[in-house]
Amino acid sequence: MDVTTEPVVARRGLRLVFVCLGLFMVYLDTTIVNVALPEIQRDLDVGVSGLQWVFDSYVLTFACFLLTAGRLGDVLGRGRVFLVGLAGFTVTSAACALSTSIEALLVSRFLQGAFGSVMITTSLALVHTMYSSPRERARAVSVWAGIGGLALATGPVLGGVLVEQADWPSIFWLNIPIGLVSIVALLLLPSLPKATESRHLDLVGQVLFAGAVAALTYGLIQASTDGWTAGRVLASFAGAGVAAVLFLWWEWRCAEPMLPLGFFRNRVVVFACAVNFLVFYGLFGAMFLLTLYLQSINGLSATETGVRFLALSVTIAAGSLIAPRLAHRAGRGYAYLSALGALLTGVGLLALLRLEVGSGYDTYWWALVLLGLGIAFAMGPATIALLGSVEQDRVGVAAGVSQTFRQIGGVLGVALSGTLALQHVRDGLPGALSGLPLPPPVRDKLIEAVGSGRLTPSNELPAPLQAAVTSRVGPLLVDGMAVSFTVGACIALVGVLTPLIVLGMKKN
Repeated sequence: MDVTTEPVVARRGLRLVFVCLGLFMVYLDTTIVNVALPEIQRDLDVGVSGLQWVFDSYVLTFACFLLTAGRLGDVLGRGRVFLVGLAGFTVTSAACALSTSIEALLVSRFLQGAFGSVMITTSLALVHTMYSSPRERARAVSVWAGIGGLALATGPVLGGVLVEQADWPSIFWLNIPIGLVSIVALLLLPSLPKATESRHLDLVGQVLFAGAVAALTYGLIQASTDGWTAGRVLASFAGAGVAAVLFLWWEWRCAEPMLPLGFFRNRVVVFACAVNFLVFYGLFGAMFLLTLYLQSINGLSATETGVRFLALSVTIAAGSLIAPRLAHRAGRGYAYLSALGALLTGVGLLALLRLEVGSGYDTYWWALVLLGLGIAFAMGPATIALLGSVEQDRVGVAAGVSQTFRQIGGVLGVALSGTLALQHVRDGLPGALSGLPLPPPVRDKLIEAVGSGRLTPSNELPAPLQAAVTSRVGPLLVDGMAVSFTVGACIALVGVLTPLIVLGMKKN
């Protein structure tokens, strides 16, 4: 290497490190919050639907603003926009930690997700534009994906330790030093790549898209307590449908749309978006339900729960480092790798059907390994293929499209999986409690509380009755989880057919 190029290479490497450090925060907050959910439930007195919103509020705004975030990076400069996202994410993390009510926490999580979407999209586009050769890009994307995987791996264990040692706000305070160090370092380094195109933002499309996804998510979550035929649930679904139709109509006629529908003439784009949606639906839904099961039913601590998630998260981290490189070497064989990933994801979810109340770790660790490998092998090759199939100046939008479908899959996975499981608990609860020596008013209050998602009985009950109620609720939740896992597996397994249906394994 010429000595004159060494400082450039070193600065580029440092820039990659601190961009990925910011990325680490965003992915960390996707998984670290899971093990804190039972503590948040007890501290802020919310049911399962409230916990669904704690998770989904973050991922929802993530999904809704990814497309605009990609355009912002393309228009205003990816480095500048990334720094704004990084600063906003750091501030809103502090707001989450200071929240004393569920309403304040949800507002902070919504804002945190919006800034996180900016960081995710622009970081991937930055990594792609920093390197000119396909080989260097593949390595850089491997680092980018590996850091995301490492954050997923670290989140559950680190979150468990923090929750037990310092309570749930500590999982958000952790972001402050990481964010400040990254901001200072990136400001001191030479400027990041400039804007690549001059276009207007599609604010109408943004509002319609956010409205459609938010209304659908609200309807799915609210159905867990109101039922599928409740007026506001049906109104939410109808509103989502109307907003979606208007969004497509507007994007078709808009001169500079947020989501260029012409992208979907490219079969690789359709393939990547479909695979990301299908597998992340199952992943996010499984993580949400398993956290409730391990802590509320099996009685594990937050740290013990985090340790058990290592089989999943470490596998995702390792697979995320390997899969992009295999995809680069495989050429058009990337589609087969993604199909294998979808297959492993579906099989992993089906393997979780073996869970029962009190199941030991030996019952399900290998299912989590299959799930982790599936996610990594579905995601990495699809990302490499997508970024290589679009023009250089549209990389930001392409990254946003891919991430949007991934996050929407996660949003709907948590919303529908939680609702299916909780509905099963609510429907079977009166019969399950019928044999217990509970006065009618106490039984009615208990049915209302547990049916709304407070799976752990109140401390007002004597300890023997608390244990008896938990023993009746546990099997109901496990049966409801089985329904959710089956649905998730079927959705993931559709991804096995995606390369054959969409790509036809012919030259694009």
